[in-house]
Amino acid sequence: MKMYQQQIRLQEKRRGFHLITAEIVHAFPQISEIRTGICQVFIQHTSASLSINENADPTVRHDFEMFFNKAVPENDPDYLHDDEGSDDMPAHLKASLLDTSLMIPIRNGRLALGMWQGIYLCEHRNYGGARNIMLTAWGE
Repeated sequence: MKMYQQQIRLQEKRRGFHLITAEIVHAFPQISEIRTGICQVFIQHTSASLSINENADPTVRHDFEMFFNKAVPENDPDYLHDDEGSDDMPAHLKASLLDTSLMIPIRNGRLALGMWQGIYLCEHRNYGGARNIMLTAWGE
């Protein structure tokens, strides 16, 4: 069994849902050495998350942002944790509703995503900064 691990740092992105599939594949060429396996993508932050969804129509990413802003509004007077501004606690809640880790099959040296699937960085902060992603792949 082969096992590889790589940490990457994504440049700061504006608040919203961003396709990062190409960045991950480019930064982690060791995937090509695995015929059958798994790739874990893990974000090392509590106010951003990951998701797999539509990779073709950018309106899907817009609609995701709209939905989560309605579901988890800013400036709720019941939030106690607001040390870093009105987007602080909502960002943590949104990250918990989505996920911090994805498991993606590897087949013939490539991520086995569906035709219309892409990996999203879900940036929930107005100024989240650069984001660290830990990539781990294993298999035969």
